[in-house]
Amino acid sequence: MDQSQASGLPYEENENEIQEWVVTSEHTKDRIDKYLTESLEEVSRSQIQIWITDGHALVNGSVVKANHKLAEGDRITLQVPEPASVEIAAEDIPLEVVYEDKDVIVVNKPRGMVVHPAPGHTSGTLVNALMYHCKDLSGINGELRPGIVHRIDKDTSGLLMAAKNDKAHASLAAQLKDHSVNRRYIALVHGHLSHDQGTVDAPIGRDASDRKMFTVTERNSKHAVTHFLVMERLGDYTLLELKLETGRTHQIRVHMKFIGHPLVGDPVYGRNKGIRMNGQALHAATLGFIHPSTGEYMEFSAPLPADMEEVLASLRSR
Repeated sequence: MDQSQASGLPYEENENEIQEWVVTSEHTKDRIDKYLTESLEEVSRSQIQIWITDGHALVNGSVVKANHKLAEGDRITLQVPEPASVEIAAEDIPLEVVYEDKDVIVVNKPRGMVVHPAPGHTSGTLVNALMYHCKDLSGINGELRPGIVHRIDKDTSGLLMAAKNDKAHASLAAQLKDHSVNRRYIALVHGHLSHDQGTVDAPIGRDASDRKMFTVTERNSKHAVTHFLVMERLGDYTLLELKLETGRTHQIRVHMKFIGHPLVGDPVYGRNKGIRMNGQALHAATLGFIHPSTGEYMEFSAPLPADMEEVLASLRSR
């Protein structure tokens, strides 16, 4: 999902780009370190405080202290620095490899696994597992994200590709940037969709009232397009295939909520009723791209995880 570009390469929600927030009235007198900690997933408050002290976070263009109290209308800008040298350990974590050669590896990520380490969280991720399995990964995205060209949410299962050298990384990243990578998802959503297919074209940005969430908004947002196709109607639920044209953080989850059909099991954007799942019913089922060395189009698929299959079987039996 190419939310942003770094060095001309798309990367999902690139943490190194300049991020901006405008403080609303409900956050008047909040400390800036508290505000940013609530805004940034997987980053500890102590790490935020270091960034503030080092001048990476500005309020109205000025350096402030971590305990600086915010006022309505303040503009916060944050330039997250490149990761400092850090030792990311290879870990013998089970990995379902769908395809692998000298340039690229495709894995089926389980629900619950974070893709890459973040400051203060350097173990148990897909990167740790890949480092043990591959030994060789591209270095374009820094020491915390070796080989990672795109990512999917922690509680989304399915296919993800990683690059084993910088040439392969550049090729795959360029394909993500020009939207030629074929990424199709399967999702179970609440409600009965009347249309067999459609497109959601709505910009996505951070939610002003809850900065850990994203929402459809014109303010500080990015263009986002999701195509959907009804696969099966199951009473009060609908099974969809979704194709990403862009790739913003939480894009499918936000767009489905926007049209009134949130994902089943989504702890952030879903409904607290009906079917219970440990995370959203969203699976990256198909991944297709042109091989960096051979120029051949390759496409892979991964079956639905067991819990999604069980839910669908139960709905079909009703």
